[in-house]
Amino acid sequence: MSSKISSSNLALLHNLPAAKKPSSEPAKPLRSKRRTPSITASYVKQQAAGKAAASSEELTVKFETLEGCKLGISRYPDFGYNAKGGIGTAAVGRADDKSETATADDVLPVSFDIGTLYIPPLTGATTKFLGLPLPPFLKIAIVPEIFRGIIGRGTGKVELQFRAKFLFSAGSIYRAPPLMVETTLTSEESKGAMREGRGERMDGGGRCKLVGVAVVDPIDDILMNSFLRLPTECIAILNAKISISSP
Repeated sequence: MSSKISSSNLALLHNLPAAKKPSSEPAKPLRSKRRTPSITASYVKQQAAGKAAASSEELTVKFETLEGCKLGISRYPDFGYNAKGGIGTAAVGRADDKSETATADDVLPVSFDIGTLYIPPLTGATTKFLGLPLPPFLKIAIVPEIFRGIIGRGTGKVELQFRAKFLFSAGSIYRAPPLMVETTLTSEESKGAMREGRGERMDGGGRCKLVGVAVVDPIDDILMNSFLRLPTECIAILNAKISISSP
């Protein structure tokens, strides 16, 4: 039996691709590609910390002095002082406290704007001594220079560094050199060698009592040094209200 192959079939066979020889190289194992997490744990922590710091920095603090305050110097009886109307606003920074209980939302570092901080002067309208108003010609102005510290929103604790000049005047006939007073107004205890007092932490409405004892050095005025018995201690007991709000 014979078979015939046409020329067209030979052409088709010639054009078929040659079979590939099996490779002697070992097969390479398949590698699985691991996906790198797009957000790491450290990144999440940084973002959370950044948001907490940003939320603290966006807060505003308002400080108001109230009635029922007291001021005392040397061993004289305390002056009754109605400080209602005193006001100041503060910028909030980042917390530097590294303790375990302190967070950016708990401890607020504040620095009050001295240019707008107002504390009422001691006059016959605001101050009494031994139950009687000060003489109308006598005035003690308070000029703040520093007012800054920390406010604990969670604990209610307040620590504010306060430095101010006290300017005594009797009408236009007498002006004493400035008395410099520097202390820490605290909601805790303040104690000196002669004077002491205890404050009260902020309640739910932001009300608190701040106490500060300071040493008052002599000035270049013999009359004032003798009258106040300088050097001596003074004390401030301030009823205040602190409001913390978002813009």
